[in-house]
Amino acid sequence: MYFDSHCHLDFPELLERLPGIRQEMRAAGVTAALCISTRLEDFERIHALALQDDQLWASVGVHPDNEGVLEPTVQDLVERAKRPRVVAIGETGLDYYRLNGRSLDEMAWQRERFRTHIRAAHQVGKPLVVHTRSSAADTLQILREENAAAVGGVMHCFTETLEVAEAALALDFHISFSGILTFRNATELREVARVVPLERCLIETDSPYLAPAPYRGKTNTPAYVPYVAAELARIKGLPVEEVARQTTANARRLFGLAESA
Repeated sequence: MYFDSHCHLDFPELLERLPGIRQEMRAAGVTAALCISTRLEDFERIHALALQDDQLWASVGVHPDNEGVLEPTVQDLVERAKRPRVVAIGETGLDYYRLNGRSLDEMAWQRERFRTHIRAAHQVGKPLVVHTRSSAADTLQILREENAAAVGGVMHCFTETLEVAEAALALDFHISFSGILTFRNATELREVARVVPLERCLIETDSPYLAPAPYRGKTNTPAYVPYVAAELARIKGLPVEEVARQTTANARRLFGLAESA
């Protein structure tokens, strides 16, 4: 019933109790989840999870904030993206939140890494999973310059303005909402969620982070994605079943999965 479009089941705090988490997911009606890659060094573990469970899929990518890791080439990403059950390129994008005294000019390596991911997505025809933090203008500019609209994708864990959301929608991207939507201080984000068409919305946990209310501050899991759906339904004045159905259909369409997959 629910599709968690972004989680990190390979992270130690979840991997070590994965059988129990899968039971919790089934009990909560979470029938599918996309396991997101943040380093090439971890890709084999993520891919193995997807191969072992017909309700899990994988992405391949290197998070923009990761330094001192294996730097991906287009070919690295393309080779892995062609494997079974790999349905997206990312997590990629830009993150200027922790500059650590560096200038934006000194973040050119991050922008080039982002372009590498987009070019790989073009080669395999798979969508992008985009992370942007304190970098929306440059993120959108690079998406435009690299014609990312041709492959589409999702702006994951969206926390930007309505203006940024509308620009992303114009590039044929989806907007994914996480547990942040349930936070008391997320008034502006709830207004964005109200405006974004349901047909372009996804829901996610970004687990093990950002657990929704009433679990805020605890370890998050895909079993909590129904709380995000419930808040999105409340904001839009819709039955939660409709939000669950539509966001699941959106995710399956975006990631090229048959309805019966």
